[in-house]
Amino acid sequence: MEIRLKSSLFVSAELKRCEGLFISGVILHKGDEERGLILIKKFVTGSGARIYTQSRNEQGELGWQQPLGEDWLEEPKADAYIARQRKFDEDLWVIEVDDPKNIYSPEVIAG
Repeated sequence: MEIRLKSSLFVSAELKRCEGLFISGVILHKGDEERGLILIKKFVTGSGARIYTQSRNEQGELGWQQPLGEDWLEEPKADAYIARQRKFDEDLWVIEVDDPKNIYSPEVIAG
């Protein structure tokens, strides 16, 4: 049996990591404490937004994908995508990271 890190702990760790980078990270939507998937919206003033979603590969390892591509998005387009995803998954966690220096990317935490 594989032991997995609770979503709430993963979110807390990611927010602490943002603090360590001296950037702002906030929870826009709180999902299921145990098993909610996590979506991260990274915003860089002057560039736009990027969306990161959790996914598992064929080996079951946790990673990140950019479902809307690697190009910068206008913030309303990113927000519309988040709203659609929340309609499909009420357990979804949504984190917004305000990253003026463009130094943040989500990390994989084992579990």
